[in-house]
Amino acid sequence: MNSREIRQSFLDFFAGKEHRIVRSAPVIPAEDPTLLFTNAGMNQFKDVFLGKGSREYVRAADTQKCIRASGKHNDLEDVGRDTYHHTFFEMLGNWSFGDYYKKEAIGWAWELLTGVWKLPKERLYATVYHDDEESLELWKQVTDIAPSHILKFGDKDNFWEMGETGPCGPCSEIHIDLTPDGSGGPLVNVGDHRVIELWNLVFIQYNRQGDGSLEPLPQKHVDTGMGFERVTAVMQGKSSNYDSDVFTPLFDRITELTGVTYTASLESATDIAMRVLADHSRTLTFALSDGAVPGNEGRGYVLRRILRRAVRYAGTLGCHEPIMFRMVGVLADTMGEVFPELHKQRKTVEKIIRAEEESFLATLGRGTEIFNEVVAAMKVAGTAAVSGADAFRLYDTFGFPLDLTRLMAAEVGFDVDEQGFEHCMQEQKARARMDRKDKMRASEDGGSWEWFAEERPTAFIGYETLEAPATLLAARKAGDRLLLVLDRTPFYAESGGQVGDRGTIETGAYRFEVAETRKDGELFVHVVSAAHDKVRDCAVAPSDVEFDGTAAAAEASVDRNSRVDTERNHTATHLLHAALRKVLGEHVQQKGSLVTPERLRFDFSHFSRVSPEELEQVEHEVNAQIRKAEGLNRHVDVPYEDALSMGALAFFGDKYADRVRVVEVPGISIELCGGTHVGNIGQIGMVKVVGESSVASGIRRIEAVTGRAAEALLWKEYRDLQEIRQLMKLKSDEAPLPKIQELLDGRKALEKQLQETRLAGLLDTLAASLAGGEEVNGCRIMTERLDGVGGDELRQAGQALRDRVPMAVGLLCGVDDGKVSLVAFASDEAVRSLKLDAGKLVREAAACVKGGGGGKPELATAGGKDPDGLGKAVEAFVASVKSALQG
Repeated sequence: MNSREIRQSFLDFFAGKEHRIVRSAPVIPAEDPTLLFTNAGMNQFKDVFLGKGSREYVRAADTQKCIRASGKHNDLEDVGRDTYHHTFFEMLGNWSFGDYYKKEAIGWAWELLTGVWKLPKERLYATVYHDDEESLELWKQVTDIAPSHILKFGDKDNFWEMGETGPCGPCSEIHIDLTPDGSGGPLVNVGDHRVIELWNLVFIQYNRQGDGSLEPLPQKHVDTGMGFERVTAVMQGKSSNYDSDVFTPLFDRITELTGVTYTASLESATDIAMRVLADHSRTLTFALSDGAVPGNEGRGYVLRRILRRAVRYAGTLGCHEPIMFRMVGVLADTMGEVFPELHKQRKTVEKIIRAEEESFLATLGRGTEIFNEVVAAMKVAGTAAVSGADAFRLYDTFGFPLDLTRLMAAEVGFDVDEQGFEHCMQEQKARARMDRKDKMRASEDGGSWEWFAEERPTAFIGYETLEAPATLLAARKAGDRLLLVLDRTPFYAESGGQVGDRGTIETGAYRFEVAETRKDGELFVHVVSAAHDKVRDCAVAPSDVEFDGTAAAAEASVDRNSRVDTERNHTATHLLHAALRKVLGEHVQQKGSLVTPERLRFDFSHFSRVSPEELEQVEHEVNAQIRKAEGLNRHVDVPYEDALSMGALAFFGDKYADRVRVVEVPGISIELCGGTHVGNIGQIGMVKVVGESSVASGIRRIEAVTGRAAEALLWKEYRDLQEIRQLMKLKSDEAPLPKIQELLDGRKALEKQLQETRLAGLLDTLAASLAGGEEVNGCRIMTERLDGVGGDELRQAGQALRDRVPMAVGLLCGVDDGKVSLVAFASDEAVRSLKLDAGKLVREAAACVKGGGGGKPELATAGGKDPDGLGKAVEAFVASVKSALQG
C-alpha cells in the first residue's frame, strides 16, 4: 500500500466503527496559549478532556498535523541524524468521549494492524501499566496476541498525563520488532530503533489532584495516537521513515535542484542534509499554510530557526541560493488532497519562504566570516568554546540561531558557552522589557483568572438583545477583580479579534461595572472593575464584595454605544478584507485582527508596502460599498464544509466547530465569523485608514477608524488645517503645501550654511591641534575631545583632517546629550605604508566606554554608553597607535 492508501484505510476502518471523521486542526493552536504548535492529536479535544467543552459526536478519528520543535517535545536536534525523528509528522488517532473504552480500543487496534494491514502477529508486543490488570486481561481475551508478548511497565512508559494536574490514565502501547531474527522482545521500551512503538492507546479515567492523588472521572475517555510516517515505513518494509514514499518525492526534488542523490546513509553528510531539508520543508509549509509567519519571538522564531538551519544544510549540498520555497509545490501536489490548505496557500507560502531565505543568505556569508575569525582567535588563544558574547553577536547581528552556531562549532571541534549566550540573551530581554513598558502593562492588565469548570455552559443571547434577565451562578475573586458567571448573557466574550463587551450587571444588592468579557471554555466570564453597594449606597472594591454562595437574580445590560461602535469596526474589517483582495490580489489572506469600539486593526498577507495610491483605492472601494447600504445575511448552524463550499473565508486564529456561523454582505464578502455586526453596512458611516505598516516578513497591517471616531478624526484634521492657514496668513482657497515646502527649503538651506560655518571653525581649531601633535616614525598622532559636537560633525571633521596631512592618524571624541561618539581617521599614506587601521583602532577605544563600532581603515566611527571612560579610550587609542608604529 502506498502512503495515501494507508492513511485512507485507517480513516475508512474507523468510519466503519461509527466514528466521525474530523478534519485536522491547524498546527497553530486556536485559543490555547500553552502551546506554540499542535503537537498531538488530542490537542483539539483538550477542552473535552478538561470537562470544559463537548462535541455533537462521541466517537472521532482523524489524521492530525503535528509539529514538535519547541518546549518539552522538541525533536529538532535529532532530525536528519537518525531514521525516525521529525519536526513535522502526522498522527493518526481515534477517540471515545465517554462512549467505548478499553475493550473496543484494544480489539479494534489489533483488528486493524493484523486483520486489515496484515502485520505479523508474532512481531507485535503490547505494553500495559503495571497495575492495569483490566487491560492485561482484555489483551488476552479480545486478541490472539501471544501472552508472552504482553509486558508491564511503570509510570514513565505506560501512564499518560496532560499536566501536573488534570485528566490522566494508564496507556497500552503496541510495539513492533524489526530485528532480523525477531528476537527484539527484550528491546521493548529501551530506545532501540529496531523495536519501535507504533500505537499508543490512552485510557483517560482519573483526574490528578493538586496533592498528587487520583480521583476517578465521571466519564472515561479513549485517546489514541499512531505515527503515520512510522507505520507507513513498517508497512512498506523500510527500515527508515525517510525511505518510504512519504519522503521520496521530496528527495527527488532536492536531487533535481542540487544534483546530489540520496543514498539512505546515516553517516553521509549529504544524506543528513537531504533529510533535514525534506523534514524542515514540511514543517515550514504546513505551519505557514495555517497562518504562522517567521519572526523574532515565539513560534515565529522557532520557524525562523528551522528555516535558517535548513539554509545552512543546503550549503552542504553545494546550494547557496533559495531552495526551500521550491519544495512547497511538491508537498501541495502530494498532500494537497488531504490538506487542501496547501493548494490554497501555496503562492503565499512560497513567497514568505523565499523572502526569508534571501534575507538570511544575504547575511550568511558575512556571519560565516565572523565565525571563522572567532575560531581563528580561539585557536591562537587555546580556548575550546565559542564565548557566549560571540555566539550572541552571531545571533543578534547575523541571525544565527544558537543551534546553528553549535553545529558550525562542532564541525571544527569546538563547543559553545551556552550559559554565557543565555546570559547575553536575558540582558537583551531585560532591555527590551524596559522599552516595552506600555505593552507589558497592557499584558499584565489582561492576565489570567480562575477556572469555572464546574459550572454549566453560558447561553449567549447577545445576537438578539443587549439587555436580559439572568441568574448569577458563580462569583470568584482574582486579585483586585471580581469575575462573574451568568446562566445566560447578552455580553459578547472576546474572540476572533473582537474585544469583549462592557456594561453593567445588577443584582438586588450590587451594581457591577463590567470592563471586559472573556471566554473560559464554554463559560462567559464577566470581569468587574467597579462595584456599587445598593443597600448602603456607596462604592465598594470588587474584591470586597460578599456573596452567600447561592444563585441570584440579575439584570445584564451591555453598553449600547460601545457595542455598536465595535460592530461598525468588525463589519468594516470584512469590507476591508474584500477590498484588499480586489485591489492587491487574491493572495491576500487575513492573518489577525483587533476590533475594539475605538478602532480596528487588520493584518494580512502581502509582500510589499501598500502604496498611498493603493490605500486610497482600498478606502474608496470600502466607502463606495458602505454608501450602497446593503443588509447583512447571517447563516446560522451551517456545516463547516458547506460553508466553505459557499465561498466563505475562514479567519486565521479562530477555532471553528463542525457547524459554524456565516456572515455575508451579498456580492461583497462572505466569511466564517462568530462576531457581532451591524444590520446594514450603511450604519458604518465611513471608514478612514489611519496607518499601514509591516508586522513581519510578508505580513502587513492596516489600522482604521469608522463611524463616530472617523468623524472626530476628520474634524480634528480640518481644524488643524484651518489653524495652519491662519498662522501662515493664507487665503481660504490657497493651498498650504507650497508655502510649507518653501519654508522647509529655506530652513534646510540655513541649517546647511550654519553647519558649514561651524565645521570651518572646528577645522581651523583642529588643524592647529594636529600640527602640534606628537610624531612617531614620521606619523602625526592627534586626539581631541569636543563635547557638544554631534557624531555627524565629528565624522565630517575626521574626513577633512585625513585629507589635509599626508601622514597622520587621529581620534576625535566627545559627549553630546549623554551619548559618546568616537571617530578615528588615518591618512591614505598611513594606511598604505604603515598598515594603520582606523576600524580596529576605534573598536579598541570604544571598549573603554562600553560601546562598539567599526568601519574602513581610512575612517571609522563608534559609540558608547560610559562618558567617564573617555580618558581611558584616548589612552588606549594612543597606545594602540604607538604599538602599531613601533612594532
